[in-house]
Amino acid sequence: MRKLFALISLFLILLLVYGCSRYPNLVHNPEDVTGKRIGALDGTPSLRLADELGSAIAFDTEADMMMELRNGTIDCVIMERTTAQELVSNTSGVRILPDSLMEYELRFAIPMENTALLDKVNLALEELQRNGTLRSIVNKYFARGNFTYSQRDDEEPRATSLTIALPPDSPPFSFKDSQGRFIGMDVEVAIAVSDLLEVGLEVIPYDAWELVTAVWHGRADLALGWHPGEGEGLVNTSEPYARAVQVVIVRR
Repeated sequence: MRKLFALISLFLILLLVYGCSRYPNLVHNPEDVTGKRIGALDGTPSLRLADELGSAIAFDTEADMMMELRNGTIDCVIMERTTAQELVSNTSGVRILPDSLMEYELRFAIPMENTALLDKVNLALEELQRNGTLRSIVNKYFARGNFTYSQRDDEEPRATSLTIALPPDSPPFSFKDSQGRFIGMDVEVAIAVSDLLEVGLEVIPYDAWELVTAVWHGRADLALGWHPGEGEGLVNTSEPYARAVQVVIVRR
């Protein structure tokens, strides 16, 4: 009996000491991501990036993704920094690597042949930057500001309308609220630009990897939320309105 008790005690001690490292972290810097099992939210630019770097696994919810990371089913998670910081602050046993995986500027994608629209969008972004609207919108989503852009209420319907392609599930950039309405940073920026251009705006949902194609084939006049490298030679790009940072979440 004493021998059995000693064995049980030893087992419990080993479980306490090594239990947390049952699934050791294999990703210690962004370079380690290559070839790994990478989790990302379905329909986001992070999933496309994960597919380029390793074995991408798509998740519908953040909770499921964090659970599989802690359980060792995946090696790491790729996510936009602002969303990742909030998620990690509410999740035990995970952390964000200090070095970012990728940083890129956010711009409008516009058809190559529509240089007039490109010029108008750039002028609108310049004005929004000058009057502080653009900074207020970006700070709301990147620095927890409390500004919300309200679309201008015109007395008469606008004669011209533009269609814009946006991902429906890419927070904090563009996603749908409980009533199915598009919200997010990119949505507010697009509305602010359309107000200055005095045009209507129709949002069309597209997956992140289809946005450039939508503009290229003329199914949308504009796109936001796309991976900048995908549009080279296919679309024009506006001046930047923000910078996105992709980070890696790993087990502690």
